[in-house]
Amino acid sequence: MTRWGIIGPGRIAHKFAQDLTQIADAKLTAVASRDLERAQAFAQEYGATFTYGSYEEIVNCPELDVVYIASPHIGHFEHTLLCLNAGIAVLCEKPFAMNTTQVNKMIHVAREKNVFLMEALWTRFLPTTLKTLEIIASGAIGKLLGVKADFGFKAPYDVTKRTFNKALGGGALLDIGIYPLFLSYLILGKPAKITAQAILGETKVDESIGMILTYDEGRFAFLDATFMAETTCEAFVYGEKGRIRIHPRWHESKDLTVEYEDKTTETFTFDRPTWGYQYEIEEVNACLAEGKLESAIWSLSDSINLISLLDAVRNEIGLVYKEFDITE
Repeated sequence: MTRWGIIGPGRIAHKFAQDLTQIADAKLTAVASRDLERAQAFAQEYGATFTYGSYEEIVNCPELDVVYIASPHIGHFEHTLLCLNAGIAVLCEKPFAMNTTQVNKMIHVAREKNVFLMEALWTRFLPTTLKTLEIIASGAIGKLLGVKADFGFKAPYDVTKRTFNKALGGGALLDIGIYPLFLSYLILGKPAKITAQAILGETKVDESIGMILTYDEGRFAFLDATFMAETTCEAFVYGEKGRIRIHPRWHESKDLTVEYEDKTTETFTFDRPTWGYQYEIEEVNACLAEGKLESAIWSLSDSINLISLLDAVRNEIGLVYKEFDITE
């Protein structure tokens, strides 16, 4: 039985905890929040035994194997190091941290302490993602040409909330643009060149962003994300002999369709009664049971590569988080 703790019992943590209840060899044992009553309410809802009114206290929990960090972006670095330095395994929400410098430090500490660490990029573990990679590897759509993916929704404009608040790491890129960028990296690898344009709003964060990535052999990725409009939230993988369409919302989709060169189609459906977080939970459980320090499916090298792409895009659009973008 893998004993889980949660730092930051917010909206995503609720979905994670709900999926955790569906896994036979895992249970939630501890919850930490800056608000003790909030932690207690969350713990009562999901059957956790231990509650803490500060993040720092959770590392003293007597029954704890791994912590899921679901605090806002700006806390990922601090809260990951808190757990790693206490010898506690970590699954940290995406983005892994605010920049490459922070991610490198997190990985250095994890390796120094011999403690498991993984970025919670849950889309990587979904059956639709695995099937997409399987179809590509089979050669069914031929030589890869490119990727197109978007993610957009109309966010309530409240400058006190994280979405538009620069002090809280706000902006479309880190919040949702990471998903299209992840998909292009997963399928095509690191690009030869990145071009990006963004609309920076009154709070100086990117409210909308578009990215064009070019690769060797003429391959491409067209990616975009926005807080300003509901978009189709589809993803396409193009090959010389066909294409794969991952249905909306593609980052959590249960369906994909392959259109072959002769115009015939084939749809694959992977139904589930959960949000889809159980797949990454099962991966962490398996890694811990086998004594692994990182996942082979989404490795620490993958996380370094992805955060480096996010940094490159931010450099293109001039998005700086002064408090966190320290290179020393």
